[in-house]
Amino acid sequence: MPPVVLLALLTVALSAATLVWLATAPQAAVRREVLDNARHGLVADPDPAAGPGRPGTLARLARLLATSGTVARLDRLAAGAGRPPTWTVERLLVAKLLLPVAVAGVGVLFLAGSPSAGRILLVAVVVVVGHFVPDLLLQSRGQERQQRIGLELPDTLDQMTIAVEAGLGFEAAMLRAAQNGTGPLTQELVRTLQDMQLGQSRREAYQALCDRTSAPDLRRFVRAVIQADLYGIGIADVLRTQAGEMRLKRRQRAEEKAMKIPVKVIFPLMLCILPALFIVLLGPIVIQVTQVFGH
Repeated sequence: MPPVVLLALLTVALSAATLVWLATAPQAAVRREVLDNARHGLVADPDPAAGPGRPGTLARLARLLATSGTVARLDRLAAGAGRPPTWTVERLLVAKLLLPVAVAGVGVLFLAGSPSAGRILLVAVVVVVGHFVPDLLLQSRGQERQQRIGLELPDTLDQMTIAVEAGLGFEAAMLRAAQNGTGPLTQELVRTLQDMQLGQSRREAYQALCDRTSAPDLRRFVRAVIQADLYGIGIADVLRTQAGEMRLKRRQRAEEKAMKIPVKVIFPLMLCILPALFIVLLGPIVIQVTQVFGH
């Protein structure tokens, strides 16, 4: 076996093993404790013996090679995706470093048989795409999460409206809605309440909620709450109005998607169904005409 091929196999094996470990390795004890605190409340008397989780050598190397803009973009995408427990910024940086290396190793094996300009260009494109795969996965997960937040918002606002009209304050109603829910919107509400408990003002906590999410309905609701708090408008009226608007917009979005279905069906119909239908209907006629005029 040529040395280049052997080196490529070794590179692919090491990169694949490292990526599998990054995806399946458990978190450090302190990181798990911090995430649990952020989701469920503070715990008393943490274990002082468990030191802070230090990043590994590969993670430090990946952070050293990455630019500040890349780290900031990954952190923003991770925040939009809800900061998945196994997708820390350090692991994403390592994945962005190892994926191109693994793809390049596979590309060397691909080029070992018959190298050509087209194959070299293909390998180069795939290597570049492999570098951006973690960003694309995070962005896709973040978009799904924001869609779920938009779907959960009308029902959550209804619960908060009922709680406020029953006599609870706005934060107490938010806490009650968060305790009754389990989705990403619940996590964001809990985080907002914890920010206020740690000393942030209402405006700062609500603005941080807007910064963490990109759902337009939630951002519009938060701006309405900030204005109501600034001008002394009754929060029950704001909640009732916003809940009605959210339900109307959700129904309008559903109707819009239903109207788009015929347009989306045209292309599969033209490319897949109509050709087969024409073959079945016109095929026997063409065969008969060919036989008649062929004699």
